Amino acid sequence: MKIKDQLYNTLIFDTYPKRIISLVPSQTELLVDLGLEEQILGITKFCVHPKHLKSKKTIVGGTKQVNYQKIEALQPDIIICNKEENTKEIVETLQKLAPTYVSDIYTISDVERLFEDFGLLFNKEFEANKLIEELQFNLSNFKNFSKDKPQKKVAYFIWANPWMVAGGNNFINEMLSLNNYQNVFQNTPRYPEIELHKLSELDVDLILLSSEPYPFKKKHAAILHQYTNADIEFVDGEFFSWYGSRLLKSFDYFKTLHS
Repeated sequence: MKIKDQLYNTLIFDTYPKRIISLVPSQTELLVDLGLEEQILGITKFCVHPKHLKSKKTIVGGTKQVNYQKIEALQPDIIICNKEENTKEIVETLQKLAPTYVSDIYTISDVERLFEDFGLLFNKEFEANKLIEELQFNLSNFKNFSKDKPQKKVAYFIWANPWMVAGGNNFINEMLSLNNYQNVFQNTPRYPEIELHKLSELDVDLILLSSEPYPFKKKHAAILHQYTNADIEFVDGEFFSWYGSRLLKSFDYFKTLHS
């Protein structure tokens, strides 16, 4: 079997890979939902869904630092990575140990292709197609729900000190757009550092403080209120940035933000 990952690297297998290591939390959850839990050998410390998985699998590090010796000892048939979450150096080293599939996600279409690729890779095409059908149904339903919602100018924060936001050209920006939120930083690089005084210049309606990767608290909202009169909401970052099967649950969550 021959397949290209989302960076167009060609992976070749004699049989379906059965020994899997995943270094991408959202894709670990996807593998489980495709019925592949028993075939997952190693995961990161950030692979928190499903909750029981960390007690049953080998933790091989995080997403930016991994234990290559642990990974090699598990003798994987395939390693799952992501261009944004894992460094180029990590991927290049892992490619010497085993075939390494690298995802690169910006849009819903990219997510659908990821589902298709995993279906082909792991002989789970039926399960993958079911997920795609459910995703398309939920997406269509949400678009119908949100089409008449007023557009809001939004800033989506991912870090404090330095203050960082979601810019354009990333999956979070796609999710904001689906919610009829105009990302005021969409014309900047992917995750820029910003100066808070610029918030008043941009006339922001709503600030979203993501639950990940930074644990925002009320004190951060208080600081932001010194620079803007915008409404501030704490949001579950997994529903904006996890592009595996968790995305199927995102649209119901988004509806609660508009209610």
